[in-house]
Parts: sequence; C-alpha cells; structure tokens
Amino acid sequence: MKEFGRLICKYRKAILLIALILLIPTIIGIKSTRINYDILVYLPENIETIEGENILSDEFNMGAFSVIILENMPNSEILKLEKEIRNLDNVAMVLSLADVMGDKIPIEMLPDSIRDIAYKDNSTIMLATFKDAISSDETMETIQTLRNITDKRVKISGMTAVLIDTKELSDQEIVIYVGIAVGLCLLILQLALDSYFAPIILLLNIGLAILYNMGTNVLLGETSYITKAISAVLQLGVTMDFAIFLYHSYIEEKKKIEDKEEAMATAISKTIVSVTGSSLTTIAGFLALCSMSFSLGKDIGLVMAKGVMFGVICVVTILPAMILEFNGLIEKTKHKEIMPKFNHIKNFVMKHYKLAIVAFLIILPFAYNGYKKTDVYYKLDSSLPETLNSIIANNELKDKFGMASTEMILIDKNISDVKINEMLDKIDNIDGIEWTLSLSKISKLGIPKEMLPNDLLEKIENDKYQLIILNSKYEIATDELNTQVDKVNKIIKEYDENGILAGEGPLMKDLVEISNHDFKSVNTVSIGVIFIIMIIVLKSISLPIILICVIEFAIFINMGIPHYTNTVLPFIASIVIGTIQLGATIDYAILITTKYKNERINGKNKKDAIEFALSTSISSIFVSGLCFFGATFGVGAYSKLEMIGSLCTLMARGAIISMLTVVIMLPAFLYVFDNIICKTTLDMKNIEN
Repeated sequence: MKEFGRLICKYRKAILLIALILLIPTIIGIKSTRINYDILVYLPENIETIEGENILSDEFNMGAFSVIILENMPNSEILKLEKEIRNLDNVAMVLSLADVMGDKIPIEMLPDSIRDIAYKDNSTIMLATFKDAISSDETMETIQTLRNITDKRVKISGMTAVLIDTKELSDQEIVIYVGIAVGLCLLILQLALDSYFAPIILLLNIGLAILYNMGTNVLLGETSYITKAISAVLQLGVTMDFAIFLYHSYIEEKKKIEDKEEAMATAISKTIVSVTGSSLTTIAGFLALCSMSFSLGKDIGLVMAKGVMFGVICVVTILPAMILEFNGLIEKTKHKEIMPKFNHIKNFVMKHYKLAIVAFLIILPFAYNGYKKTDVYYKLDSSLPETLNSIIANNELKDKFGMASTEMILIDKNISDVKINEMLDKIDNIDGIEWTLSLSKISKLGIPKEMLPNDLLEKIENDKYQLIILNSKYEIATDELNTQVDKVNKIIKEYDENGILAGEGPLMKDLVEISNHDFKSVNTVSIGVIFIIMIIVLKSISLPIILICVIEFAIFINMGIPHYTNTVLPFIASIVIGTIQLGATIDYAILITTKYKNERINGKNKKDAIEFALSTSISSIFVSGLCFFGATFGVGAYSKLEMIGSLCTLMARGAIISMLTVVIMLPAFLYVFDNIICKTTLDMKNIEN
C-alpha cells in the first residue's frame, strides 16, 4: 500500500490533469442523464394496475390524461379550443359535452345527471388524453404547450401537470441545496481543521467525486428527481470524514517524517486500510435499498453506493495530489484548531456510564413506540406548495366538481349494455362514488350512440375492451379510497374476471401495500448485511450486536420523534432513512470499537482502553457528524419540496442523534459487556479481565 502511495505522490500533477480532463465526459454525462419526476413508474411491472396502464397506453393511446377546467367559456369557444388541442401531436382524444351539444343546444336540455357532472358555477370540464406516459418528455411538453396557448380561464389538472411543477421547483432549488450544504460544511471544517485553506481543498475533492458520480448516472439510463436532489448533499455528508481522516493522518505523519511526499505516502497507505473497511458498511447500507420491490430504492441505493466508491477513490488519489500541490497555501493559512477536544464530555461519559445504561432502558420503549406509530402519507402532491398551478387546478376539480380521484375500468367489449349498467348500479351504490360514465349509461340517459362522433366511439371502445370512467370523492392514497378500490374491483371481477380498474388511485393503493412490505424487508436486509460485514471486520459475534443495537436505538429516536410532534412523513422517508442512517453512521461506532479492541489486545484494562478509544475518537466523530448535519440540515430547512425537505431533515437529525448515542451509550455498553466481548471475539479470548 505504501508503494501505491508513493506512486500517487510521484505522479500527482498527472493525476490532477486527468481529474480535470475527466470533467469533460462527466459534464456530458450529467447533461445526458434523464431525470424522472414520476415515482409511480418505480412500481413492479407485474402488478395488475401496471398491466392496466399498459393496456390504456397500447390499446387506447391513453398513456396519460388530464381533466381541464374551463371557466366562463361558451361552447363555440370550447369547440375551437378542442380543435387546437387535437392538432397537438401527442394528443389522443379531447372530449367535452360541447361535442354532443354543439354551439346551439342549451345546457338546460341536458339530463340533470349529466349536467350535474360537467357544469358547476359557470365552469365545465374537458377530458384530454395523451398517447405517451404520464412522465414522458412528450406528455410534459404537451401539457406545457397547453399552458402556453390558453389563458387564465383554463386550469389543467392531472399528474403530468404536477410533475412539471415539481420539475421546475426542483431545478430551481438544487443549486441552492448544494450551496447551503457547502457553506455549512465549510464553516464546520474551518472550526475543525488547523488551516483556513485546507477545508477548501477537501470540499473541492468531494465536489469532484460528486460530479463523477452524477456523470456516471447516465449509465443507469435515468434517475429520479429525489435521487438527484439528495445524492450530492448525502454524498458530501457521508464521505467527508474519509477526506478528514487522510488530512489528519498526513499532518500526524509530517510530525514524524520530514519529507512531505513520504509522509503523504504513509498517510495514503493508512487511509486505504481504514477507509476501505469503513466504506464497506456504508456501501452495504445503500445497496440494501436495492432489495425494495419499489425500485426507487434501487435508484437511490445504486447512485449512493457508487458515490461512496468515488469518494474513496478520490480521497486516496486526487486529494493527496491536491494537498501536496497546495501545501504552501495550507501552511501559510495555518491556525490553532478552534473545535474543542470535548474532554469534559469524555470524563462525564466515563464517570456516569451506569446512568447511560439506565437512560437507554428508559428511552428505548418510548422511542420504539414512536418509531412504530409515526404516520406517513402517500399522496404525492401533498408535499408540494398549494400555490402551484397544478395543485390549484387539482383542488378546484375536487372542491367544485367532486373529482378527487378519477379511474378507468377496462372491461370486455362483448359484455352487454344491460350487464354493464347492472354492474355500474352496484358500483354507484358504494360509499364515495360520485358517478360512473359509460357508453351504455349515456344511451340509457337518452343520448344514443348515433349522436356521438365516430372518432370518440373509437377512442373508448375497441375490439377487445370498452372503457368506463369512474369518479370518487375520496382522496388518493387514503384508507377510504383504498377500501373503495377493493370493493369496485370485487364487483368488476363478478362480471369480467379479466376486468381491470386502472388509474392513479389503484396505483397508489399498490404503492401503499408494497411500501409497507419494503419498510420491513429493507431494514432486515440492511441490518443483516452490515452485521455480516462487521463479524468479518471485527472478528466478533457480540460487538456487531452491540454496535447495531446502539445505532438502531438512535434510529428509533429519530423516526419516533415525528409521532410525538404530530408530524406526518412522506412514505419514502420512513422506508429509506433507517437504512441510510445505519449505513452512514455505523462508522462512528466502528471507530471507537476498533480502538478499544486494539488497546485491550495490547494489555490495557477495560476502563483505560475505553477511555483511550473515546478520547482519541470523539473529535473525529463530532466533526464527521456535524459535517453530515451541515450537508443536510440547510436543505431540509430551505426546500419547498416536502419530500426532499423531510428526507434531509431526518438525515440531519439522525446524524446528530447517532453521534451523541455512539459517544454516550457505546462506551457504557463496552464497559458493561467487556467480559462477554472478550469471550466472543476471536483475537480477544486470551485477555484477562
């Protein structure tokens, strides 16, 4: 390893040149990576609701739809707007009652049941369907075009409109996220390191690693906007301690070795051994997210595991080259470390270790209770500001027309009108169903099929299926709607065992069920994988159990706080935060434990070994934890996207809780269970207590 370090020092100029040249394909990769703003596409392909979406897209050219609200617009103008919308390439169908009535038949001639659906307070609705999927670039461009060609009397609802507003808001904020994270980390590093210029070098190095990671995302095809928003700040938070370790190691070696290149070579060799083992648990934690059925976890997990890998590579190659090249500036800007040594905390912990155990036992049941009972929400637009155009449209559609959730029933074309109307009568009697609409029902209400345009008939009926529209007053992703979906599905299957209820409501119901499963499975996988890695690294059965218990205790506190503060979290936060916090902060515990273990093997008694491990680790843990906090806290406080803000707030709080838990609780556990640890650790069995 030392020879590798010497090679890095010898060819440092070439390494820096290559690092800069690599920025060219990196920037191209970043520009070429598609960002996906629809998290429903991460549902498994083999579920019935996704099959229904595929049928709507393939058989009816209905990849997406939007209900458009028209205020104070006469039929003649509606028909003119319809014609303009139909001319757009991606539009499959446009439908309103103006198609049936023309511009001469008065509204009063319509049956009450139809008029009550489509007309409220001088407003009416129009249905537009699109050939491509909800989140496709083509559909998003079409919705944006619709916004451009219409005036304030037209409000465009639907998921695609929500995704456009999400995209615009996310794109506006992401640069600010990085700026806030870098600013807070720079402040913390200025306090923690002994040079004003060194923090800039460390941040530039991590910045390169972040860019390389983002550039190679093009190999994945696309990433979610959530991954894009949090990956940079999360990578900064979890890999900064690698850079700090190398810098501190270099400073220590310089005190013993006069030649700065030889000192750096030694520092590199020590860093590779330490950081490689440490990064394995972090990478394992992120890769555990890939076990989720909801493949957004895979998206976040792969990007972040790759980010940690780039962080390690850059720390042992580019960072040493940068430090050596700018050694003069680092030396000229030297100052005394401002960050305290925290000796008073160490002394308190060592003196009151029994109190720490008592506190653990008292807090644990309350933390676990909160952890199990924290509420989550699944309705995606709940995390967006109410002032966005799409949210205004969706709310008006719900409040004025009672259209909180609109679904599509796909049923066999050969089923008779009598049977379909019988089925719809049963569905109409389900609590929360506002109305259903089919060709058979329109005919029953006195509007014969012959009055409907042929192109319209072709859009809602083909040689396999007929399409029925269903509207519910219940909000998407609520218990009421999920129960309603079950009841509707049961009735549909009575008349057609292959019939499908498709739409956002059924998709969100599947998301709820899949997420509940993922919440349990991903935590089990992450604990299992990290436990195995620690058995290998620490050569012990008891130490991995103790370390995981300490970090899981911190996770219970972090995830339990929202229950006691009546805060509702976005569902994705409840799934991934535990795994992220475990993988990212278990290193704090490993650092103390490794030093304790080495000191015990070298002959120190348990008190002296624990005291030495704590005193030599506490500053590093505090700096690392505060950097993780700094990288995520500002983003959580600033972001208007609650999905992003909640994730970052939880990560920031989790970093501080894990940091304090490791410093306070872990030494107490090591002290109490020292005898068991010695008996169950491979190279500690001969230690006398």
